[in-house]
Amino acid sequence: MRPEGTQANDRASASVYGTFLNGYTLSTMSRRSPFILGISTLLGIAGLGIGLLSFPSTVSASEDLHIEITKKGLGKEVVITQGAREWFMLIEVTPENSVVLRQEKEQGRYLVDESETHDRPMTTDEVEAAITDYVNSVKTRATKE
Repeated sequence: MRPEGTQANDRASASVYGTFLNGYTLSTMSRRSPFILGISTLLGIAGLGIGLLSFPSTVSASEDLHIEITKKGLGKEVVITQGAREWFMLIEVTPENSVVLRQEKEQGRYLVDESETHDRPMTTDEVEAAITDYVNSVKTRATKE
């Protein structure tokens, strides 16, 4: 003989399973109309699809540009790497002058190695503009190749 609570639980679970076995579907059991359920389902699928399409794709590490900018005294240094390629720019500012170094390496071989000396110190805005222009030019050249 079973306790009374267990028999009540058996009847409740049997009626729930019997309901699903007798052909009831989610739309017949829902308080929402089938039209609203259909629209909600379509919007959910569309939202998921848009979310997956807008997720940025992963590109192999050799194709990504890694940009590192550091402050060096009154000037700045930028190192940009992409796989075996490396671009480097250093702007060194002293009270008397400014020196700009540019280098480009591929697999340890220098493709570009140039420097310029200016007879006056560059301002902070000029240094920022030069660094920004250099980074943008490298990005443009790297995507073309």
